[in-house]
Amino acid sequence: MKRNATAVWKGSLKEGNGRLTTQSKVLDNSQYSFKTRFEDGIGTNPEELIAAAHSGCFTMQLSAYISEEGYEIESIETKCDIDFQNGSIVSSVLTVNGKVNGITADKFQELVEKAEKNCPISKLLNTAISSTATLL
Repeated sequence: MKRNATAVWKGSLKEGNGRLTTQSKVLDNSQYSFKTRFEDGIGTNPEELIAAAHSGCFTMQLSAYISEEGYEIESIETKCDIDFQNGSIVSSVLTVNGKVNGITADKFQELVEKAEKNCPISKLLNTAISSTATLL
């Protein structure tokens, strides 16, 4: 399976802007720019997209592990904070809230840590990855 996205940029770094389009068209000429990355402009930025990819991938991986153990998932919500400093992503922090019937807090934490290490986006990122989990 292969997926793709296309970026088109026009102009200089600070005054220019770009458009992002994904294969699925969920992003379709979505705007990004220097202001959306480093200030408060309207549009997206690469770090926000990485946060979405990491939170989504991790949550799916965690769901798989919980289901494999025979637990019933009511919901899992994951927020991902990407820390971008001095031109590098220095960390990805996952904050997880789960409602899972019958699971203990220790087992939930074990599966969170397993998913943190094994989701494909975690494997892709060359940065510190951590998580905080709360069983609701």
